[in-house]
Amino acid sequence: MHRGVPGSHGVYETALHSVKHMGDAFIAGLPKCELHVHLEGTLEPGHCAALAGRHGLAAPGDRPGAYDGLADFLSDYYAALDCLRDEQDFFDLTAAYLGTARRQGVSYVEMFFDPQAHTSRGVPFDLVVSGIHRAQEDARMRGGPGSALILCFLRDAGAASAKSTLEAASPYRGWILGVGLDSNEEGHPPDEYAEVFAAARAAGFRLTMHCDPLQADAVTHLWQCLELIGVDRVDHGVDCLRDERLCEQLRRRRLGLTFCPLSNLRLYGDLMGEAVTEMLARDLLVTVNSDDPAYFGGYVADNYEALADAAHLDRADLARLARASFEASWLPAESKAAHQRAVDDYLSGG
Repeated sequence: MHRGVPGSHGVYETALHSVKHMGDAFIAGLPKCELHVHLEGTLEPGHCAALAGRHGLAAPGDRPGAYDGLADFLSDYYAALDCLRDEQDFFDLTAAYLGTARRQGVSYVEMFFDPQAHTSRGVPFDLVVSGIHRAQEDARMRGGPGSALILCFLRDAGAASAKSTLEAASPYRGWILGVGLDSNEEGHPPDEYAEVFAAARAAGFRLTMHCDPLQADAVTHLWQCLELIGVDRVDHGVDCLRDERLCEQLRRRRLGLTFCPLSNLRLYGDLMGEAVTEMLARDLLVTVNSDDPAYFGGYVADNYEALADAAHLDRADLARLARASFEASWLPAESKAAHQRAVDDYLSGG
């Protein structure tokens, strides 16, 4: 059993309980922040079929239990989006995710959406973002979780399309906290988007980028994120462990890494629990997230549970990860501190 990961302190050193004895209840109740979840990736098969019926479309086929890498997954992911067509669809999608997140102990979430995947089908940008925003407000009135929105550019759609999408987002600056970069990384390094990300930074958006596991030139891409783009967070980023100097830069800058265990398992056949153990030992700001939970078999509490089992994490380690999720968020400092106190209080009372 892994105990006392270097860098833990205070209340965390006194809470060395086995995951086997804590049960699912501890993980479900642990206050968490989710920083890497794609709204479109929360579209459950039953919900997708219902939307298809609403719009007179053919029902989607069964989803596989695993995928042969990122490109294989993305083909399935984009095909399912055709059933998202009107504002109510995006409201329902977002409301369903936020309800599930609340039940899994999420008190705040910064969630991705992919507008180009919809505008390319003729769905207006304002319809997409209005449906999502209405569900966010509804969740707040119902007790949470609080949420913020991150617009992701599709890297395989090219920089010109990203620039047009950023312009479309301008009227909704008050609804969108940051921008990111996702989809197929092959042949689309971060530097291809340097200009549009600089414009986004100048407009006041926070910045993050996907650096998926096991991609070609992964370490080079991570350095571009840090040195050229100047990101505020890195999505996935597990390949940083291949470069000592890169790890030191991430540690020193306290840049969050959004680790997604079940995503790794379904795409690459490895949950990568040992990588998290090493990240914790190096005092990197690693967080646990669900990525595309409707495709990868679990929401955020399920990912904590799977990681706890694979990496032999105890309550102290899990609480450390939960605290890190708030630290890596883009909340104001006082809000981060309040959420982290809630984690401490929960651990002390557990």
